[in-house]
This record gives sequence, structure tokens and C-alpha cells, in this order.
Amino acid sequence: MTDWKDNLPQAAQTYLDGRRLDEVECVISDLPGIARGKAVPASKFAKQDYFHLPDSIFYQTITGDWGEAAGEDGFIEKDMILKPDMDTASAAPWTGDWTLQVIHDAYDRDGDPIPYSPRNVLKRVVQLYRDQGWEPIVAPEMEFFLVARNVDPAKAIEPMMGRSGRPAAARQAYSMTAVDEFGPVIDDIYDFAEHQGFEIDGITQEGGAGQLEINLLHGDPVKLADEVFYFKRLIREAALRHDCFATFMAKPIEDEPGSAMHIHHSIIDIETGQNIFSGPQGGETDAFYHFIAGLQNHLPSGLAVMAPYVNSYRRYVKDHAAPINLEWARDNRTTGIRVPLSGPEARRVENRIAGMDCNPYLGIAVSLACGYLGLTEQMRPRRQFYGDAYEGEGDIPQVLGQALDMFDGAKALHKVLGPEFARVYSIVKRAEYEEFLQVISPWEREHLLLNV
Repeated sequence: MTDWKDNLPQAAQTYLDGRRLDEVECVISDLPGIARGKAVPASKFAKQDYFHLPDSIFYQTITGDWGEAAGEDGFIEKDMILKPDMDTASAAPWTGDWTLQVIHDAYDRDGDPIPYSPRNVLKRVVQLYRDQGWEPIVAPEMEFFLVARNVDPAKAIEPMMGRSGRPAAARQAYSMTAVDEFGPVIDDIYDFAEHQGFEIDGITQEGGAGQLEINLLHGDPVKLADEVFYFKRLIREAALRHDCFATFMAKPIEDEPGSAMHIHHSIIDIETGQNIFSGPQGGETDAFYHFIAGLQNHLPSGLAVMAPYVNSYRRYVKDHAAPINLEWARDNRTTGIRVPLSGPEARRVENRIAGMDCNPYLGIAVSLACGYLGLTEQMRPRRQFYGDAYEGEGDIPQVLGQALDMFDGAKALHKVLGPEFARVYSIVKRAEYEEFLQVISPWEREHLLLNV
């Protein structure tokens, strides 16, 4: 009789070689990107084809409150059917026993995909590309901070203490010495990633104090979103081993740059295997320009998904390594849309707007959806920008409320992402935003209490 573990991905089989599997974590991403699910004994997992969770996990805000998004049936917490995608089986090497994680997909009782499950949203967008004969390729870049342990929300976040005994220094971009300060944490990140079968393209020091960037190799959007989903947990666990926190907040520290999830895109013609952004002679095609136009025309309406929290909008500050507009240019990091240096086969378009705090499935889905609309609408972008784009005007929403208003009106984008997802997402995010608006900040107490 064949053992189900014989069909696991190679990295998982290597991890378990000669060992007894104790537990399987059955996980699924909610709207914020938090892993929800159940941990079950390996013997039980081997006997089950699916398990149940209530659909209410997708109505929950980042604070644990609820949006009234249950629809006509009301808030009855219907069970969803969660089925494992065994291609995602991966080690959980930080646990005390031998544990695997498996990402699951959510279906209703009729076997239809739950339309507001983030992984299903991304799969829907990718399928729209494939229906046109295109294969989308992405490469995400993950920026994050390693910070000192912080258990008091009233206390400002501070850089972590480095190996030298000094706090991590700012403005040391690409410094190898700065990377060495985090050596023990990075060593664990590499070890965990190897156990999980992930290939890291590189780790660099970014401009913020304790800020690092990890680049992943390009590939299938769903697979790469799975990896970012897994990586966030992996990095947090590595940091905790060394008495610090890893944070993916878009703007955790005042006067420091924010953290982005830059997304590189290219599109392959399924029939020919060629990059549709490059013509037979290596020149830029109409599709290349249409894709850029789609990002320019539709990203403002999708910003509420790629910048999902009030903190996200603190990142879009002039001259702080984040774009303030959607100009496009070649090899220019001040623009929101960048075309990196490359040969014709690797020609790609980089979206520099998304924050690292976004759900990776949804951030990639929205970015691809905007490009898809550009390809199908066949519009032309604005003229290429030359110079410092920070000297121009901003053309993206400045606060979450404005972004949500634009998202609610974006019917073309809703059609690509799924109208039911758009409905649920808007309700949940507005519930979250209204909860935030009831909080009185230290700034207000300091400057308004006795002065107004």
C-alpha cells in the first residue's frame, strides 16, 4: 500500500527522511493574510480528505472584530469545505516535533470555490490570463524590519540590537556589514527556507534601521504567493529565536523608509513560450505598453487592497523610497511603475506601489488584474517620465477612506477579482477603518488637548 507521504514535494520528503511525522497544520489565509486552520495528528490527516472551518474567518478584521458581510443568510457561520493542496506541503522546522504545513483551498457545500478566499481570488485572475492564452509570471520582493521586542503598544518601535551590541543603523543600504549584524537571524531564515524547499534569490540591507529585503525567483503567481505567505511566518519564527521581532508593517518606525512588496511582472504566450512584452526583433510591444496603462489607470482603485491599513499610507512620503505617483520609467526607482534593465526575454514591469503589509495573494491578484484590464482595454500609458518623480504631483489616494471609496466604484476591477470578493472586502475593511477612527492618538492628546 502506498504511503501518502511518498507523494509529498521533495523538500518535505527530505525533511522527514528517517523521522516520524507527528502533526500536520492545515492552514488557509484569511483577508489580512493570517494563517487560520487546525493542527491535527498525522494519523488523522492521513484519513481525512478535507476539514471544516466557518466562513466567518473571512469576515474578521485585523483586530478580531467582525464585518457584517455574511450576506442574505445572516451571520450563521456556515461551514466551508477545506481541501489540501498537497503541492504546498512544507516543513515547519521551528516546531518542537516533526510537523508539516499544508495550504488548503476553500469550497462551499456545492463544491464551488469560496469567492472571497484570497487564494481563490488569485487563482481566478490567473485563469483569466490563461483563457486568453497567456501565462502570467511574477517575482515578489519582500521588505521587512527586524526590531527590538515590543510588548507595549504605547511605546515606539525601535531597531533591534545587532550582533555588535549596537542598535541597527539606518541609511546603510546594501551594506554587507549591516547584513552581518543580523547574521544569526539570517542563518535561521536560510535554514528554515532550505527545509521548506524555498530558493532565495538574495538578501540585502535596505535603507531603514534593521530593514532587510528578500528577493524570490520568478514563477507562477499562486506558487509565489504561497511562498510569501509561508515566508512571513518563517521570518517571524527566526526572529523570535534571537529575542527580536520581525515586522511587515508598511511604516513601523518614524523617519525611516517603509516596507514594500515590489512585484515584477512578465507575460508568456502559452502557445509560443515567448514573452509578449518583446517583439521578434527584441523591441517593446503594444502589450508591454497596454500592461503599463492598465497599472496607471486601475492601481488607484486597487490601492485599498495593496495598502490595506491606515498605517499603509504613512509609507507614501516624498524622498523616502516609496512612490507617490504612477509615472513609469526605465530603470528609475522614484516612479511607481519601473521597467528594470533586462534583455528582451526577461523584459518585465515592476509595480512599486504595494506594501509588505498586504495579503500576498490579494496584492498580486490586484496587480495582475490591473495589468489584465490594460491588456484587454488596449489603452496607451502616459509618456515615459524622465527625472525625479518625487518632484511631480501625487496621484494615488492618501488615506484608507479615500482608497476604499475608489475601490467601491471600480466595477471593472470587481469583475476581474470577483464581485462577491469586492463586496466582502469592502465591508470588512470599512468596519476596521471605523474602529480605528474611534481611537484617540497620542498626537491628538499632545497638540489638541490644551491648544484648540
